[in-house]
Formats: sequence, C-alpha cells, structure tokens
Amino acid sequence: MDIATMLQMLFEGFLVSMQIFAFTLVGAVPLGIVVALLRMSRIAPVRLITRLYISVMRGTPLMLQMFAIYFAPYYVFGIQLSTDSKWYATIVAFIVNYAAYFAEIYRSGIQSIPRGQYEAAEVLGYSRVQTFVHIVLPQVVKRILPAMGNEVITLVKDTSLAFSIGVAEMFSTAKALVASQVSMLPFAIAAAFYWVFNLIVEMVLNAIEKRLDYYHD
Repeated sequence: MDIATMLQMLFEGFLVSMQIFAFTLVGAVPLGIVVALLRMSRIAPVRLITRLYISVMRGTPLMLQMFAIYFAPYYVFGIQLSTDSKWYATIVAFIVNYAAYFAEIYRSGIQSIPRGQYEAAEVLGYSRVQTFVHIVLPQVVKRILPAMGNEVITLVKDTSLAFSIGVAEMFSTAKALVASQVSMLPFAIAAAFYWVFNLIVEMVLNAIEKRLDYYHD
C-alpha cells in the first residue's frame, strides 16, 4: 500500500476522532456548568448525589464506562443493540465523563473568587446575574483556562479509546494498517496527526489566554 492511500485512510479515521472531540466539548462544557452548580447546591442530598456522580466518573476508567453504557441497554432492559449503538455509547460516555472533570474545574474557579467582590458588587447595586456575568465570570475564565486546556488536550488523545468498542476512529485504523502492512509507519503518521492537532489547540488556548491578560491576580 502506498503512503497516499495510507494517509487517506488515516485522515478518514482522524475525522471520526475529531467528531468525538467536538461532540464531547459541545456536550460536556455546558453539562459541566450544571454539575458544578449542583455540586455547590445548598440542598444536601443534591450535593451528595452530585459528589457521588463526580467520584464515579473520575474514579473509574473511561473505557469501562463506554462498555457499561454500550451493553447496559441490552443486559438491563433487553434492548437490541443497533449498528449505531457503539457510536452513541462512545459520545455519551465521553460527555458524562468529561463533564465531571469540567465541573470540578468550574467549581474551583468560582470558589476562588473572594467573597468581598460579591459584597462590593452588591453595594454598587449589581444584581446577582450582573455580578456573575460582569465581575465573576471573566476572572473565573482566566483562572480555569490552563486546567481546561489540559483537559481538552487530554480529550484529543482519549478519542483513541473509542477503538475498544469498535468505533473506527484514527487509532483503530492505524492499528489495522500496522497489522496488514507489517509496518510501524501508520502509528507514526497517527502520532503526527495527534501532535499537530494538539499544537493547534495549544496555540488557540494561548491566544485566548493573551486576550485575557487584561486581568491580573
């Protein structure tokens, strides 16, 4: 097999990896906000259930969570698995897993804001929504950006775990090519794809961080 054909096959797998990446961010970023707010709820049972959810998601392997979500409909409810079940299980598992990590990052950022800033905003006549949007949120975004960036870069690499339940992303394509071509070149090319994309992600995050340099702790 020539390199051009190999690159085309790997690029097709890379597009699937990027779909997992994009769907996870679109789902996990807002869900993480909801989970963070529930984690800080004044209602004790809500806090306890949310802490349990976060603990389970962070304390068990993502691969195990994918298998659980994939097979649960069949073994628990007797629902027959379809050809799309693997894809849906992958997306759901990634979203609920990363939402737990994002939630803890959000919570730490929100709780790092001194109470005095809320009190000062109240004295100035700001509503709670105005205080959060105009005073708290800009500072939280600046503070959590490095931690969020680490998780986003980890997510790019974690997309390779989807191969474990048969989703044809880039790593599974590279693995199949290595076996068929008896060559490590597909792995090297796949590694280059991951590396270059993570460089792009890092550049974007650095650009955002520079735009937020107006605020200093």
